[in-house]
Amino acid sequence: MVLVFLHVAPTNTLSKRYSPQINAWVFPFFEQNWRLFAPDPESVNRQILVRTAHTERDGSVQASPWFDLTAVDSSAVEHQVFPSHTTQNLLRRAWAGYVDSHGGDDKAHTERALMMQKYLSNIAADRVAARRGSTFDFVQLRVVTLPIAAPGAAAGDRPPRPVENRLLPWWKVTRHAK
Repeated sequence: MVLVFLHVAPTNTLSKRYSPQINAWVFPFFEQNWRLFAPDPESVNRQILVRTAHTERDGSVQASPWFDLTAVDSSAVEHQVFPSHTTQNLLRRAWAGYVDSHGGDDKAHTERALMMQKYLSNIAADRVAARRGSTFDFVQLRVVTLPIAAPGAAAGDRPPRPVENRLLPWWKVTRHAK
């Protein structure tokens, strides 16, 4: 309670001095934003794909084909009468947190950035491990961003062209085995 109070209270000597410790505890659990009152609808669709890699005994690396995490989430939402907010938002919010903390260079410069990178890689690794029975040591994400057509816009027969096709580096994860 004290840490939350110091976080929301006006700036003071204690909150200035202990700001890193306060933020490290508050942000993962109590995010504050105004989206409930002033929603900012998505203007793009993001397709988040993951592939895994495993180092063989001879030193060769075996990479898996891409696996569409977004399609799994979309399918889970479409086929539920009362879809879970976790199912709808976990991956999308993890990506938003990653982008906010890393910018465009995919290098973690702060503890928060490292935490968001680990969070995103854990989500990807856990989801792949639940769907596939293979062993892997690394994950790599690819995010394809597609624009959402304006209402009433003539889309024609052409699929939207990607605005961004971002390939993240390979990340070491806790070994996932059969």
